[in-house]
Amino acid sequence: MSEQQRLADGDVAPDFTLTSADGDQVSLSDYRGQRVLVYFYPAAGTPGCTKQACDFRDNLAELSEAGLSVIGISPDKPEKLAKFRDAENLTFPLLSDPEKAVLTAWGAFGEKQMYGKTVTGVIRSTFVVDEEGRIATALYNVRATGHVAKLRRDLGI
Repeated sequence: MSEQQRLADGDVAPDFTLTSADGDQVSLSDYRGQRVLVYFYPAAGTPGCTKQACDFRDNLAELSEAGLSVIGISPDKPEKLAKFRDAENLTFPLLSDPEKAVLTAWGAFGEKQMYGKTVTGVIRSTFVVDEEGRIATALYNVRATGHVAKLRRDLGI
């Protein structure tokens, strides 16, 4: 497999329209004029993804005060996302990308190292998109634990 395309600070964020846990269509362009934090995670309900989602939930007030909306995207079906949202009391949109088209466009799907082996899958990634729809911060291979605290430090929140 060739080196996958990764987004960098200053790139135009690829637009998307995906189905939410509620079955609604949500587009990145819906957030134009505001900053949005888009994060990609492998699977709803797994230990690492649950820790990361709860971390965003627990820091949502501070992120919102700093002018950031949060969106989580995974390959899970909307029904699984709804169960995950309800089980963990998540209050930000969870979007479904079962074809992995958006994951791929954002460089968040491809080869990665897992337990010393090269596998193909979701690359845990976080992006801050500015008011004009450009990538302000692109972070790949982030850790599930402690990531939100590091992000807050890096963004001065």
